[in-house]
Amino acid sequence: MAVLYYASLFGLSLLLAAIYVFIWHKHLDVTFTMVYTIVSVSCLGHLMYSMSESLGEAVLAQKIVYISGCFLQYFIMLSVLNLCKINVPKRIIVSLFLCCVILYVSVLTIGYRPYFYKEVHFEIVNHVPILYRIYGPMHIFSYILICAFCIVGIVTIAYSYFKNTQVSRMILFLLFFPDVVSVLSYFFGHDFTNSIEYVSASFLFAEVMYLFIAHRVSLYDINDTVIDSFVQKNNNGFITFDFKHRYLGSNETAKKIFPVLRELPIDTIVDKSSQIDKKILHWITSFSEQEENHTFIYTLREDKTNADYEKVYNVTISYLYEGGKKRGYVIMLVDDTQNRKYIELLDNYNEDLIRQVDEKTKNLVEMHDNLIMSLATMVESRDNSTGGHIKRTSVGVRILIDEINRSGKMQLSKEFCRNIIKAAPMHDLGKIAVDDAVLRKPGRFTAEEFEKMKHHTTEGARVIHEILKNTDDEAFKTLAENVAHYHHERWDGSGYPMGLKGEEIPLEARIMAIADVYDALVSKRVYKDSMSFEQADKIIMEGMGTQFDAALEMYYVSARPRLEAYYAGGGSVS
Repeated sequence: MAVLYYASLFGLSLLLAAIYVFIWHKHLDVTFTMVYTIVSVSCLGHLMYSMSESLGEAVLAQKIVYISGCFLQYFIMLSVLNLCKINVPKRIIVSLFLCCVILYVSVLTIGYRPYFYKEVHFEIVNHVPILYRIYGPMHIFSYILICAFCIVGIVTIAYSYFKNTQVSRMILFLLFFPDVVSVLSYFFGHDFTNSIEYVSASFLFAEVMYLFIAHRVSLYDINDTVIDSFVQKNNNGFITFDFKHRYLGSNETAKKIFPVLRELPIDTIVDKSSQIDKKILHWITSFSEQEENHTFIYTLREDKTNADYEKVYNVTISYLYEGGKKRGYVIMLVDDTQNRKYIELLDNYNEDLIRQVDEKTKNLVEMHDNLIMSLATMVESRDNSTGGHIKRTSVGVRILIDEINRSGKMQLSKEFCRNIIKAAPMHDLGKIAVDDAVLRKPGRFTAEEFEKMKHHTTEGARVIHEILKNTDDEAFKTLAENVAHYHHERWDGSGYPMGLKGEEIPLEARIMAIADVYDALVSKRVYKDSMSFEQADKIIMEGMGTQFDAALEMYYVSARPRLEAYYAGGGSVS
């Protein structure tokens, strides 16, 4: 009876292992494979024990059985941790494995040393082999280790259920039962007749659960599933090389594009190959020398006598990753023939349309800019202390930008220069949200009023964001928000509203700050007279490195004559 029972369990374990091998794929964790291997070995050990006729055979069978007792719960715990995306330091994983190894080494001493079993006796009763044993200290240690692995698994499952929404609840449910049932059967799964036990049966139950998990788990690996779907759906070519330019392989599409790849031996160094297409070598070397060179166009004429049979491929080269590490290069070829033909057709018929759209766009942009300028002027009209301020600061920014470009020491793009000059009038838009009692006060602010006035920076950024949120010019929107938000920040970090320091402050806001403060110094306000150019210059220069970016000092110095000429010629008129 016992032999038939264990033979059936062993056969079922092999069948489940075969099913697992059949459905195996690269997404499955190695712990799954270890579980199926250990369970089959354990069932074999039980079968050997049921057929043993001597003490030596029974002890050998027990040593095989205890492979599962020492290692199975460890690998079940690892599978739980991995599926729940819990990162455990490698040194802990290795240390626990060494504990399992030490435990199994003590198992191997059965019959020789009293570490696991102090004593063993064997007899056959009613044709049933019975091994009488007195447990040693390492057997108690095995209970402790198995319970610890089980508790870690259950706690991990519970934590993931309540705290981690990125783990499938179905997977957690399937993980719980094999973890608990296998441990319970280990302690309570022995028949009272001592002829059979139910531990192996519980292991088979765990295997069935893991088949369901294996069937589902790959769907949750977004990186691999999306890549597989992309490769299956799209007829794209892929070619891979290592960092020494050794050919690693290619898919069927790539071989159709470059037939020479069918005959090219794996590990051939393409630098030395006379067969490899020189374009492939050019793509690799260009990218390896400069990563910006990662896109190319490849034209393939299938029929050299007919241009209609010409195919155009977009070529992209990037790093080949394995295990999170860069291992080489991967070339992707995407058939772009239809898009190219469509673009060519549009080019033939839409030149006039493009010209009309450009004209309409230009008119819309001008209208948009006029609306923004009108809004800025309207806001300025509420402030009885800053008449003409937006115009003067805009001119000041333009003069500073001119001097920066003239020096040639700081490379500013044309887009940046255009955008900051365009954004300068918008720097005080946030004052639209400041109460009139504060904004129009004819004198200096109290501390409380100044705190309210500070809000114009954050409000300005918010207003600009709302006005420009649907614009296609993302660079201008970002720069304009920065100018409004940060033009009162100080280089030493004592400014407002964020207390940014040094180069944390965007360059456009640092430039705007100089023009803004200079105008405030040399212009007359209701609470003060205008300063002389000398006094204003002294304050600006003293602020270099504390209030202002010292790197901009040389440009301010060179711009000073033009600034003074502008203000002397009427720029300070309110």
